[in-house]
Amino acid sequence: MENDDIDHVPTRWFNVESVPKSHVFSDEDRPGNQQIPLCNTIPIIDLSIINSSNLSEIITQASQEYGFFQVINHGVSEDVISEAVKVMEEIFNMPMEEIKKEVANYSSGCWVYMGSTSFAAKGAHLWRDNLKHPCHPLDECMQLWPRNPPRYRDVVAAYIKEIRRLSLVILELISEGLGLEAGYLGGISQVQFLTASNYPVCPDPTLTLGLLHHFDHSLITILYQGNVGGLQFFKDGKWIGVEAIPNAFLVNIGTQIEIISNGKLRSAAHRVVTNQESARATIATFINPSPDCVIQPAKLLINEANPPIYQPLSFRDFVNVSKPFGPFTDALQNGVCTLKK
Repeated sequence: MENDDIDHVPTRWFNVESVPKSHVFSDEDRPGNQQIPLCNTIPIIDLSIINSSNLSEIITQASQEYGFFQVINHGVSEDVISEAVKVMEEIFNMPMEEIKKEVANYSSGCWVYMGSTSFAAKGAHLWRDNLKHPCHPLDECMQLWPRNPPRYRDVVAAYIKEIRRLSLVILELISEGLGLEAGYLGGISQVQFLTASNYPVCPDPTLTLGLLHHFDHSLITILYQGNVGGLQFFKDGKWIGVEAIPNAFLVNIGTQIEIISNGKLRSAAHRVVTNQESARATIATFINPSPDCVIQPAKLLINEANPPIYQPLSFRDFVNVSKPFGPFTDALQNGVCTLKK
């Protein structure tokens, strides 16, 4: 009876004793045996502090030095976060046949499931499964989200509402820190985009990656990384680990704010490594401009002594050139554009 049960367990790509050659990255890209220290100086910002000028100053400094900061006491309830993580784990644990049927029910661009073997990045497959979909405007988008698990739409919508509120608070503090008028960044943050990732236990983390080094194309990215670390950023010529703080959100300055600030704030290169002992589930929400929004240095931040160092470019063109979602970029971009019409 025991053997029959085992025979009926679906085989998943990560149920292996060694890393397949298809997932082994080059010596240049793989983590190798190097011990990466955790950075204990990334600012942890308490958003319950009433003095916004002090908060905006701390955020500005963190964004200049690291391109990252973490926020606590952010007002998003633990229950909302926990349920969002659970429903993501449920969808990643569905049999692949069910996931494929679910994806087939929708037109291209509504949501995308990117299994580990969906495409190769720099000659190797990433050690993760991933799903992506637009989230704004919420009422329209959620009708095109997965129908299974049955509670997915309600649970994720509750999470996204809270992230939208939090994003506006953070963008306002960044605007204040840059000396921009109230609502400057919040006013152009018209698109929210969710990407959830499942990083299974890996038999040899030295050989592969959950995510290659990259810059986020967003205004800001709000990441919930749970209690398992894996995120690393590149600073001063070396990789440094980011601590996973329970119920905290990590905020990443995206390239669009780097452009708007005329380089005053920086977007940091980062990657995700795997873990030999624990699986890792994350939810990242990209806070983006609308496709037709022209991104350029804010006029208040440029003058003769500080001329613009970036050329104006629509966000649509930026995405089309940078291809942040690989071969799925065009489909997802078209899905966002269709929702905006």
